[in-house]
Amino acid sequence: MFRHRNRDRNRHGSRIRMRWVRSWGLASGALTLSLGLTLVGAGQASAADIDNARNAGFESGLSDWNCSAGSGETVSSPVHGGASALRAGPAGQDNARCAQTVAVRPDATYTLSAWVRGGYAYLGVTGTGTTDVSTWTPDAASWRQLSTTFGTGASTTSVTVYTHGWYGQAAYFVDDVSVFGPDGGGGGDQPPTVPSAPAGVTVSGTTSSSVSLAWNPVSGASGYHVHRGGTRVQSVTGTSATVTGLAASTSYGFQVTATNSAGESGRSATVTGTTTATPGGGTGVPRHAVTGYWQNFNNGAAVRRLADVQSQYDIIAVAFADATAAPGAVDFTLDSAGLGGYTVDRFKADVRAKQAAGKKVIVSVGGERGTVAVDDAASATNFANSVYALMRTYGFDGVDIDLENGLNATYMTQALRALSAKAGPSLIITMAPQTIDMQSTSNAYFRTALNIKDILTVVNMQYYNSGSMLGCDGKVYSQGSVDFLTALACVQLENGLDPSQVGLGLPASPRGAGSGYVSPSVVNNALDCLARGTNCGSFMPPRTYPDLRGAMTWSTNWDATAGNAWSNAVGPHVHGLP
Repeated sequence: MFRHRNRDRNRHGSRIRMRWVRSWGLASGALTLSLGLTLVGAGQASAADIDNARNAGFESGLSDWNCSAGSGETVSSPVHGGASALRAGPAGQDNARCAQTVAVRPDATYTLSAWVRGGYAYLGVTGTGTTDVSTWTPDAASWRQLSTTFGTGASTTSVTVYTHGWYGQAAYFVDDVSVFGPDGGGGGDQPPTVPSAPAGVTVSGTTSSSVSLAWNPVSGASGYHVHRGGTRVQSVTGTSATVTGLAASTSYGFQVTATNSAGESGRSATVTGTTTATPGGGTGVPRHAVTGYWQNFNNGAAVRRLADVQSQYDIIAVAFADATAAPGAVDFTLDSAGLGGYTVDRFKADVRAKQAAGKKVIVSVGGERGTVAVDDAASATNFANSVYALMRTYGFDGVDIDLENGLNATYMTQALRALSAKAGPSLIITMAPQTIDMQSTSNAYFRTALNIKDILTVVNMQYYNSGSMLGCDGKVYSQGSVDFLTALACVQLENGLDPSQVGLGLPASPRGAGSGYVSPSVVNNALDCLARGTNCGSFMPPRTYPDLRGAMTWSTNWDATAGNAWSNAVGPHVHGLP
C-alpha cells in the first residue's frame, strides 16, 4: 500500500442574561409555550434588583451547588456562556437533582431562569413561603431558556433553587442560572467590571516565524487580546498565545489586554520577542519553492535532459543514487543509453547551467526499490563520504532522502550531520517520506527530520499511494482531497517542523502514481488553506502557516508528458504565496 514508486512505471509512486420568560406547562395533556417579557413589580425592574444566584455559570466548578448521588459535574463543552456548564446524568432511581440555597427578601417577587439542553430538564424553587413553582422542557438539542416567577412569604429569607432530569432519560446540561430580584444579601453573581491589565507577560518561546507569549490570569477576564505594534493580532481565552507569520531574525513588541462583557482592560507592559534565524540548511532556496524529480531512466514518461526541466522548479532532485556493495555507500550512474545518448559531460554542464539560473540540483537516494541501509556507525560514515563524493563529482547541491523501505533514525542522523560537516551550511537536505512515516514523532523518519531540524531544508511528504490516514485532529481522511493534504500536513506543522520545512508532494499526472493524483487546483487550494486560511475543506487548521515552503511532484518527466499542466498551475501559485 505504501510503496510509491515503481521503477518500471510509477516511481513517486460574553454572557448576557436574557430576561425573557419561557413557560412550559401541561394543560389538558398538551404542552404549551408562551414567550414574553417579565416585568417585576409594577412593570419595571427596580434599580436595586440583582442576580442573587452564586456561581450561576458554573465557572467555579460545583461550588455553592449540591448534586444528588454525585450525578453532577462541570464540562467545558457544550456551554451557553463562559467556559463551563453543568452536566448531570440521571441513573437508576436518581433524577440528578442539583440545588443551591439562595438568600432572598420577604414579600418580594423574583424571576428564576436558566439555559438548558440535552435530556429532560426541570427548573424549580422550594421553600418560598408562598407557592413553589417549576418549569421543564423535554429533550433539547440546542440551548433553550427556562423561566418562571415566584413570590416569597412574609418571613422567607432563603429558598432552594434546583434543577433535575428524569428517570431513564439522557443527561441534561444547565448554564447561566439567574434568580433576579431584590438583593437578598447573599452575595450573588454581579455584573462584571472591566478587568485589570494583564501582568507577568513574558516571551515563552520563539521560532524563525513565531513568538510565543504567556501571562498571569486576570480575575474576571473571559478572554485576552494580543497586540503587536499597536494592532490586535490574536484573541484567546487562555493565558498564552503564539503569534505566527513573522520574519526571521526580527524583534517585535507585544502587549496583552484582558476582556469580558464589560469591556477591555488597558494594555500590559510591552515585551519584546526576537525571532530566530531561519532553520534548516541550504542557501539560495526561495521562501516558497517547488521541488521536482528528474528521472534518470525511461519508464514511459517523457525522456528529457536536465536542461529541459521546466523553469518553475526551484529544487531538482535527480533520481536516483543506488546502493553499492559497501554498507551505507551510494553511487550514481547516468543512464546514457536509456536517455538517448545523454553524456556525463553534458549532464554536468546542465547541472551547472541550472545552478547559474538560480536552481538547486540534488541527488535523491532510494526510491521504491532503493535499499540503502544506514544502521551502524560505519555505514553512516560510508553514506556521508559517498554522497559528498557525488556532490564533488557532479556538482550536486545536496541530497534527498527517499528511502521507502525504512531507515534508522540514530544513524541516518549521524550520517547527515557528518555530511553537513563536510559540505557546510549551503548543503540542501530534503526528505520524501510516505504518509505512514509522518503520522507520529515516534516514527523513524519523523524523528530523523526533527533530529536534523537545524540543517534540514524541507520535508516533501508523498500524499499518494497511501489510503486513509489520521489528521492532526485525530480524524481519518482519505487521499484525494484538500482535507487529506491539509490535515496531514498539520501533523508535521504542529509537531516540531517549521512551516518553512513542510511541502506537499503530489503526482504530476494520474500516470505518475498508482493512486492519489489530484488536480493542480486541489493542490493550490490546500496551499491557500495552510498559508492563508482560505479555500479549506471541512478541516480547518488551528492557525495559518504563511512560511509554508511549497510543493513537490513526481515527476518533472510526467509533468512534461501531461503538457506541463502541473508546474504551469502549481508553480506560479507557490511562488505567489505570502
